Amino acid sequence: MIKDNISSKEGRIVFTDKHGRELSSKEAVNKIIIRVYNWYIDIMLFFVHLVSLHVPFFTIRRLMLKLVGVKIGKGSMIHMGCKFFYPKGVSIGEDSIVGSDAFLDGRAELSIGDHVDIASEVMIYNSQHDLSSEIFSAITDKVEIGDYVFIGPRAIILPGLKIAKGAVVAAGAVVTKDVGEKEIVGGVPAQIIGKRNLKKLNYKLGRPRLFQ
Repeated sequence: MIKDNISSKEGRIVFTDKHGRELSSKEAVNKIIIRVYNWYIDIMLFFVHLVSLHVPFFTIRRLMLKLVGVKIGKGSMIHMGCKFFYPKGVSIGEDSIVGSDAFLDGRAELSIGDHVDIASEVMIYNSQHDLSSEIFSAITDKVEIGDYVFIGPRAIILPGLKIAKGAVVAAGAVVTKDVGEKEIVGGVPAQIIGKRNLKKLNYKLGRPRLFQ
């Protein structure tokens, strides 16, 4: 709480951060603005997830998601239970499907192309902690997922990666480096296990499941 970071010292008000470091007045004001903004994000996400987890009609979910800044292309679908960290950073192309209970980060740019099939419970992050930082600070970096990519159930995509056109991420894989065009990767950490033998990628995903 903010009151835990305010104290009196030698007759003056002192502001400190969560690590106990004394802040200047300007730094303190910036911290307060960030804290209030984060409260706004938390409240917004509460209502977004309320709709995402409980409303079985994508028309309603799409309206809510677009209102909070998610870009969703023609014919694309996000199934129930999808959670976000910052919806405005997420963009999805045409004819793409995001499975149930997925997690799309959005704190940096998350770009998902056309005809992308993301299975259930996939987690895509674009922010992580710097393990070498004395204050455990966050690092953000964009994630780009190309057209015709398939990501299997419960796969994890880490920040700063590019999954190229036509690539496949096997179920349960943890992707820690870029994946090349039409490469198939699997395992922890994900390694190349094959290649798609398709000269041309031109399929459509078709109708998503109703009430999901």
